[in-house]
Amino acid sequence: MSETTVSRTASFPARLVRLYGGLALYGSGIGLQVESGLGNDPWDVFHQGLAVRGGLSIGTVIIGVGALVMLLWIPLKQKPGIGTVSNVVFLGLFADAAIALLPTPEHLAVQGGYVVLAVVAIALATVLYIGAGLGPGPRDGLMTGLVRLGLSVRLGRFLIEVTVLAAGWLLGGTVGVGTLVFALAIGPLTQLFARWFPLT
Repeated sequence: MSETTVSRTASFPARLVRLYGGLALYGSGIGLQVESGLGNDPWDVFHQGLAVRGGLSIGTVIIGVGALVMLLWIPLKQKPGIGTVSNVVFLGLFADAAIALLPTPEHLAVQGGYVVLAVVAIALATVLYIGAGLGPGPRDGLMTGLVRLGLSVRLGRFLIEVTVLAAGWLLGGTVGVGTLVFALAIGPLTQLFARWFPLT
């Protein structure tokens, strides 16, 4: 699902609810995956690695990286929306809140449950906030900007995520089975939720 395929028939307040609900759910998913200790999605491996190196919270790094990624939109001629700015400001806040509130699991079964819930939450959250039609997140916009330069969606996403995953791992971010589960499941789950939760 992309911004260009989203219907705009819903009221603006309803779209705002969908946007911020999606961002809150996405932040919760990040918190679940980080607290699982089994491996993060590629961008959050990078965020966590920077957080470890800088002595910052992962949410603070998410906000900072989001703002810096938006600067890359300028040469790519991408235009931000309310959703883009909201993603930069609120996603990190919601992630930090989730990490502070969630208990750290001590048993593998609970850790695995966190990963499953995280991937489901992030897939649904992606459909909700992009489906609001108020602008993609900064990282999504970076990918679509590269696509406009001639790369395929698959290649653009692959190049970005391999780069941030490798950099994050070198910086000390957690890579593991949770990373693999995310990579395999996020696409199919997002497609599924896109059929269940269209913008009306």
